[in-house]
Amino acid sequence: MAVSAHLRDAGFLVIEAVSADEAVELVSANRAIQLVFTDVMMPGTMDGNGLAAWIGERYPEVGVLVASGVDQPGPPPFIAKPYSFIELQRRIERMLPDPAND
Repeated sequence: MAVSAHLRDAGFLVIEAVSADEAVELVSANRAIQLVFTDVMMPGTMDGNGLAAWIGERYPEVGVLVASGVDQPGPPPFIAKPYSFIELQRRIERMLPDPAND
């Protein structure tokens, strides 16, 4: 919840999901989603890595950033826990499309 509040305060439109299954529904229904931030450990029928793979296969234009407390090999992009809100915000800003290029 603190992460969502910080990102909202930073000017991001944040849609929260309580599970990977809900995130799948939200991404499927909302083509305006540009990035999904998730944790490796999450409730649902898949973990954050599974969610990232699912999104990558179906919606490659949607960025995915996964938080993990342990080293993760290979894709998707990961952010190590603990991270600061500023570090997270900067990572997300770098991953989002540049509105000047639209």
